[in-house]
Amino acid sequence: MKIFPLLLLLVGLPTAVWAQQPAKAPVVLKPGQMQAQAKPAANRPDVPPQFPGGAQAMNDFFQKQVKYPAVARDKSITGNVVTTFTVEADGRVSNSAVTTSLSPECDAEALRVLSQMPAWKPATRKGQPVAVQVRLPVPFGNSTIIEVEKPKGKMKYE
Repeated sequence: MKIFPLLLLLVGLPTAVWAQQPAKAPVVLKPGQMQAQAKPAANRPDVPPQFPGGAQAMNDFFQKQVKYPAVARDKSITGNVVTTFTVEADGRVSNSAVTTSLSPECDAEALRVLSQMPAWKPATRKGQPVAVQVRLPVPFGNSTIIEVEKPKGKMKYE
């Protein structure tokens, strides 16, 4: 009888070890090692959509329009509500949605602000305006809305 638990342990241990698989190393993409796509995506715009007045004007727009919900302020909720929306070929903003939620109140405020956005300069492909989807974080309780960086050289979309 004493041998039965020992046999069970000897049979079970190799099975447990065999069932484990080694962890895969994470894939690290480095700029010098990335490869360009064989051919550009058919729906990628040549020129991205632009908020009227540029990034600084968008920063000003958010600072004026975003009203930090009292419930979120009382609970010290800070962070970004990540949204997506479509800039239509005529520049209208449509199909606004929250992709990363912060709180129901902040989500509702982010969608309200997006509905107040002025028409954008639409994206173009081969000189024709096209609709594109934009992903944009709407910050709550953060000091900086959008950091404006000066591009180093001409932006290129392939």
